[in-house]
Amino acid sequence: MKFTNGLWLVRDNFSIQSPHEVYDYHLNEDQTKATLFAPYAVVHNRSQMNDLGGTTIDVTSPQENIIGIKLTHFDQLPKGPSFHLNDDQKKLDVNKEDQSVSFTSGKLTAKFSLGNKAPFDIKFIGDGKLLTESVDGMEGEIKDTKNHKHYMREALNLDVNENVYGLGERFTNFVKNGQSVNIVNKDAGTGSEQTYKNIPFYMTNHGYGVFVDQPENVSFEVASEYNDKVQFSVEGESIQYYIVYGPTAKDILGRYTLLTGRPALPPSWSFGLWLTTSFTTDYSEKTVLSIIDKMKENDVPLDVFHFDCFWMKGFEWTSFEWDKDMFPDPAGLIKKIHDRGIKVCVWLNPYISQKSRLFKEARDKGYLIKRHDGNPWQWDLWQPGNAFVDFTNPAAVKWYKGYLHDLLKMGVDVFKTDFGERIPVKDAVFYDGSDPKRMHNYYTYLYNKAVFESIQEVHGEKAATVFARSATVGSQKFPVHWGGDSDSRYTSMAASLRGGLSFMSSGFGFWSHDIGGFNDHCPADLYKRWTQFGLLSTHSRYHGSTEYRVPWHYGEEAVKVSRKFVKNKLSLMPYLYSQAVATHESGYPMMRPMFMEFPDDASAQSLGTQYMLGDDLLVAPIFNDRSEAHYYLPAGHWTNTLTGKDYDVDHGQWFDEKYDYMSLPLLAKQDSILLTNPQAEHAEYDYLSAPEVHVYQPSEGHHSQAVVDENGEHHGEITVDVKDGQLTIDVSPLKSLPTLFLHIGGDVKKVELTDKKQTISL
Repeated sequence: MKFTNGLWLVRDNFSIQSPHEVYDYHLNEDQTKATLFAPYAVVHNRSQMNDLGGTTIDVTSPQENIIGIKLTHFDQLPKGPSFHLNDDQKKLDVNKEDQSVSFTSGKLTAKFSLGNKAPFDIKFIGDGKLLTESVDGMEGEIKDTKNHKHYMREALNLDVNENVYGLGERFTNFVKNGQSVNIVNKDAGTGSEQTYKNIPFYMTNHGYGVFVDQPENVSFEVASEYNDKVQFSVEGESIQYYIVYGPTAKDILGRYTLLTGRPALPPSWSFGLWLTTSFTTDYSEKTVLSIIDKMKENDVPLDVFHFDCFWMKGFEWTSFEWDKDMFPDPAGLIKKIHDRGIKVCVWLNPYISQKSRLFKEARDKGYLIKRHDGNPWQWDLWQPGNAFVDFTNPAAVKWYKGYLHDLLKMGVDVFKTDFGERIPVKDAVFYDGSDPKRMHNYYTYLYNKAVFESIQEVHGEKAATVFARSATVGSQKFPVHWGGDSDSRYTSMAASLRGGLSFMSSGFGFWSHDIGGFNDHCPADLYKRWTQFGLLSTHSRYHGSTEYRVPWHYGEEAVKVSRKFVKNKLSLMPYLYSQAVATHESGYPMMRPMFMEFPDDASAQSLGTQYMLGDDLLVAPIFNDRSEAHYYLPAGHWTNTLTGKDYDVDHGQWFDEKYDYMSLPLLAKQDSILLTNPQAEHAEYDYLSAPEVHVYQPSEGHHSQAVVDENGEHHGEITVDVKDGQLTIDVSPLKSLPTLFLHIGGDVKKVELTDKKQTISL
């Protein structure tokens, strides 16, 4: 939201007051909070102390290397809901000098000018280096005299060549500089500035992140209203934000997710291929089984089959009741699918149609969001008389979970948790008295939490995962999330990736998208290229609206492409799942923007069309029907794992190449160690018995790769040591001896290992 008219004027109807000095401060008894008072004028004498407002500034540290700043104009009663934070209330180290006072947590310091001899400012310093600052006049309490509203604003400086990343799932330019961003979840597709997953957190390439701890709409002006600042504002009388010090992007995300919650580890089977009925297609038990069997017939391995909306009768969503005309024996059908080695997913949303068998019960028991007159909040969007489950009511949560438990006990393994964005604000009353403006984005957290917990309660903690569309801060604890309703166009495929990379720069570890796009007919060329991209994402799902996204509908070559890239992903599962475990433990995303992995490479800072899949694999999808790949390789030695081509790059280089549908740029970094199983038919198998280990361009020194089993348990490391032309490999964690493949230059050397630890001449 913009408040000024250029640098000199304030927009009509707004008035802005800003702190001009820190008049005094004090610490609480245990030194976990400092409170400063900053009046809206420089005070030279007592006569100036009348008729003068000010901002109260609270300084805290919930975790080491994180400093919180709360700016309050009028101290009003708190409103719910609030984000769940892991607040350890760290002690602040205080240093007072003649004209400043500093508060330090770990290696991060907030330094305030003190008294009336220097302009008001807050400097945030990490390891002795200035990260950013709030300068005189940028903090503000703002009155909208026309609309009788009040806002609080902060603006933090940006340096030259400082890039801003994150703010949730954003389909606009990957670097956010120059953009206006409103943190409001919307059901709007993937082709505009509106998104399903809005996160009031950003990071920059200068070593810090900023988390605005406000569940309601936070309005960001990112180098827009002021071209050298990130401004953020909320309606109300206070605003809370945290500076998160790195210095690396991984450090920032590690600390941010320590504060807001680490991503749960999805079960290993969830990394295999998901296939859906699609949305408006006709399907019955016969159709479903024929599709599954034809995938087997075409040798395209499948791990999850998803029933979209019409597993229930139309107009009755949500009823939790199978359409008996189409599925007369759902338990029997689920058993038949399980007998084929495939998990079952069904579609959910948090809304109750007036035609649903559940509506009157939910209304009469107070399980729905209400209007002020006591009636359910309803409209006809999506479903007739559509109402909303009130997840702030514990009884409603228990009631909703009960129906999920019935489905899970029937054999359902996982739920797609669709929607959760169109949550009412005007004239909305929640059971627990939550502020509707703060609840609008937060609703998805309660919804997905209830579903995730239901799966844990029936199938066990390690079996839980969802396939969610909407998200807010903390939703990373309930993976997986997918990008939503994309169009079947290359531009939409590229936008999906930008949205995913922004999302995963915002504290989320796992992500998927609709292979082929959701809307419209998918051209065969696009289907094949999106298949490559989809099977090189953490989670992979064919899904559409009006047509089955099954490979044989797009030609014989599409079947071959699907087969190859599904099997390639299954083969890589020992590597991929070790990276998933690392994401769960550290908070680093599994799919990483290039700036995160190559912070010192200037050319990598703005790339939103390629990514690292874990530590070692670079993926550059092809976004055109000309088979042209345009991608960048940072300095190093790289090997295309699909073609075997070797790249020795001195200073970073752009490449323009052509690829057939059976390949694309999928490159292993030098010294990568990949444990693989080319015979895998499902994503979940005994990773410790994988029959191949590939070592790429081994250099002098010690190299290692973590080994986990299919349950995510650690089993040590495979190590490679190179010295004086000799390579020693140790595969002690494995149950059996794999075949070693050494990729050196453009050649591959195959070695049948005879011992768990063996030395080979290079």
